[in-house]
Amino acid sequence: MIRYFKQAWGSLRKQPLLSIVSIAGTALAIFLIMIIVMIDEVKVTPFAPESNRDRWLVQTAASIGNKEWGSTPESNSSNGGMGYNLIRQTFYEMKLPEAVGCFTWTNTESHLSVPGKTPFGAMRKDTDHGFFNVMDFTFLSGKPFTEADVESGLQVAVINETLARKLFDTTDCVGREFSIDHVPYRVSGVVKDVSNMTSHAEADLWVPLTSNGTDKFTWCTYMGSLSAIIVAPSKADFPAVREEYAKVWDKFEAEVAEAGWEFYRRQRPYDQFTAVNTRSGNMEPDMDGVWKHNLLVYAILLLIPAINLSSMTQSRLRHRREEIGVRRAFGATKTAIMGEIFIESLVITVIAGLIGLVLSIAFIFLGGKTVLAGGADVTGLSLGMVFNAEVFGIALFFCFLMNLISATFPSWQASRTNIVNALSGGKK
Repeated sequence: MIRYFKQAWGSLRKQPLLSIVSIAGTALAIFLIMIIVMIDEVKVTPFAPESNRDRWLVQTAASIGNKEWGSTPESNSSNGGMGYNLIRQTFYEMKLPEAVGCFTWTNTESHLSVPGKTPFGAMRKDTDHGFFNVMDFTFLSGKPFTEADVESGLQVAVINETLARKLFDTTDCVGREFSIDHVPYRVSGVVKDVSNMTSHAEADLWVPLTSNGTDKFTWCTYMGSLSAIIVAPSKADFPAVREEYAKVWDKFEAEVAEAGWEFYRRQRPYDQFTAVNTRSGNMEPDMDGVWKHNLLVYAILLLIPAINLSSMTQSRLRHRREEIGVRRAFGATKTAIMGEIFIESLVITVIAGLIGLVLSIAFIFLGGKTVLAGGADVTGLSLGMVFNAEVFGIALFFCFLMNLISATFPSWQASRTNIVNALSGGKK
């Protein structure tokens, strides 16, 4: 096997231009595929403080209707965030989840101030106590606010380390006070900065939703501005958790039906992959469509370099007919010829795959502002967020598949070359 690889490397060096073109074309395809995979990967890969994404069941919105509006959910439903009363009567009635937490659907820009410093803006997220059981923040000092704090509506806050230094010049500031929109709050804890690549955890500070009236904000009686996440004990428990969810909602809906309300569940709650691929609260998730779209994109990106590599392989073989004829004359079998050409193509695709992989990682880190955050500054990006063993395995699989597609026919054709024609430099 090592001999085959040495021969393949020697053949590539004999035809450097064709080899470079083949490697560049294949590397470009791997680069594009990996960019797409990495953009999707950062949305679903577990990383702190969203380390439990693989066990999440997410409900960012609800869909409500009323018998007076009509009975067609597509045209007579109202969709959006949930009210705290709805979440307490449904999610918090469940027994199987390891954790349940709720939080404002979007962050709010608040004005912060401390005596002696110029006021400035920061992004605030309103949450309940369960939010800190769903997320695994790294606390540098202090602790999250408790259920009792939330029930009492205490004006306490968890802040990130950057905000702590901006307010107090230190992260050791538990118990100190500052103002949020002119209302005094006390620091409960300080956490490590959170990347803006997180789906739901990212903010500068987190406060009890009862401290500012978010819990009382409702529309259509049960709707509001909140989302909720269920953490299942394991991914294998998803069916059991969904079954309990259905029973709880059946009971709740039977109660609210007396007032004319009804809910359209739209297959909720969603796992993380489904959640990030379902953009609107008034739509059923179309995961078959998502998979078909992804496979089509991958197939197109895969087919182009496969055709390129196949043509390059045939071009190299035309220059090597005499060599193949000599080897056939000295007893080389068709299988041996096919194997050597196949390994030569494998060497090209592996080299190109590694180049494409390295370039894609470099591009994500250098160009992440454009491709990951839509032009915003990317914070806290790490290699583990976009690259793991599974992604690497996908890249290698694509390399192998391209090699298989591009090298099989040319190597089979070359192995059948007529010895006399090959030795004379003629065609088959």
